[in-house]
Amino acid sequence: MTENDQSEKNGIVEADGGQLSTDGGERADPPRDSVSIPDEIELPRLLDFYELQDPEHTQIHEFYDNLREGSFTTTECPDCGAVHFPPRIVCPECHSDDLHYTDLPHEGQLHSFTEVRGTAAIGMTDDPPFVVGVVDLGPIRLSARIDDAAYDDLEIGDPVGLKIMEIEGPADHERVFYRFEPV
Repeated sequence: MTENDQSEKNGIVEADGGQLSTDGGERADPPRDSVSIPDEIELPRLLDFYELQDPEHTQIHEFYDNLREGSFTTTECPDCGAVHFPPRIVCPECHSDDLHYTDLPHEGQLHSFTEVRGTAAIGMTDDPPFVVGVVDLGPIRLSARIDDAAYDDLEIGDPVGLKIMEIEGPADHERVFYRFEPV
């Protein structure tokens, strides 16, 4: 096994070759892939949720701060032990507001998937077809776009890894979101 094979096995390799730790640790600094929202498209505030990632606009800004740093996190309730995704500010199980952020694995398994072939959302008109799947990370399952894979090349149970994307477009601060890709 080469050194590169071993580093890929032990961590998540971003599309640009950057390395992420599977335990939420340090992130190497190579640039991330990005997706652009064209300037000529004026998104209503409710459609451009990427913009609302700072403390002034959301109480779950810590999720986005952690993601910018290379950590994939969500909230956990210390009172009842429930883990929630997306992150919450109040536990839906016991109604406690004493939630804490906890690290999620950067690798999981593809639980189900489908291909978007028709019209896509605003800002993604050049993207179809693309794959969207449900990823099982152990403590939670979440839906996410699956990049760098054709529908016909995927199978339920395939291993996938976190891919952090920069969101370019009309905003004054760095914005990020998550996707997954085959590992």
